[in-house]
Amino acid sequence: MECIRSKRVIVFGVGGVGSWCAECLVREGITHLTLVDSDVVCVTNCNRQLMATTRTIGQPKVEALRNRLLEINPEADIIALQKNYSKETAGDFHLEDYDYVIDAIDSLRDKIELIIQATNGGGGALFSSMGAALRIDPTKVRVSEFWKVKGDPLAAAMRSSMRRHKLFPACKFLCVHSEEQPLPNLGTAFQDGSATFNKTQTNGSLAHITGIFGMTLAALVIQDSIRQKHLDFRQEIDVRGMRADEALQAVTYFIDDALLVNASRVRILHGTGSGALRQVIRQYLATMPGVVSAHDEHVQFGGAGITVVEFRE
Repeated sequence: MECIRSKRVIVFGVGGVGSWCAECLVREGITHLTLVDSDVVCVTNCNRQLMATTRTIGQPKVEALRNRLLEINPEADIIALQKNYSKETAGDFHLEDYDYVIDAIDSLRDKIELIIQATNGGGGALFSSMGAALRIDPTKVRVSEFWKVKGDPLAAAMRSSMRRHKLFPACKFLCVHSEEQPLPNLGTAFQDGSATFNKTQTNGSLAHITGIFGMTLAALVIQDSIRQKHLDFRQEIDVRGMRADEALQAVTYFIDDALLVNASRVRILHGTGSGALRQVIRQYLATMPGVVSAHDEHVQFGGAGITVVEFRE
């Protein structure tokens, strides 16, 4: 699935939501991924963060997650940046280099800063996570446009801050959120900081909620990539002049994309020549379960120099 493999994604915040999003993206074919988080793994992360285990406590989260993701796909290009996104550091990140920006940041101020920058032409499509803490009902997780998110205190606080400072996103963007009202936070903090690396907040999140948030963010990336492929897909490929191995690789990607967008019929221009390209391509097409037939084009439209491929509806 070349349309997915070639996308470049940056994930800000690889905690309970971002870590699940990152793994889902890699497992579904993304090979260019940047992870951004300044934090280290602590014992309180183990209940919900994908890379958090007794073996990774004390390690930078981005490094622990990168190591895990490379075990899934050693060929993936995964960059780990142990730093925060903020107004002061925004210039360190080149959002324009990415097709997708994932916001899984906890800090209200930094979250707003990223959203403003990403929607003002600073990057690709933005998908943002609202509050996942203190929820227990996975059936209440939704996807909505930011200004239409209801019942989420974090979204409400962000909108209030934006109005107060007259700083607004330049375009609409989708958010993952929960319609469930947050439960009271009855957790007990580690006063000495021994288990939280001197963090002041008390964790109140569960893996079955943060995981769904993260996977839904990943799904938005995959869905948008497929939608773009629908818009960009051409029903014809020209492999004339290519070596057999080059042509076969190009046709493989082409057929994968055709199946992805539910094309009913495509054309492969390979020319006549010695017939070697035609033979290699036909042999490959015969192995594809979604292909109903592969035959010469009508003589008036190219004849044996073009293979017409028809797919099962």
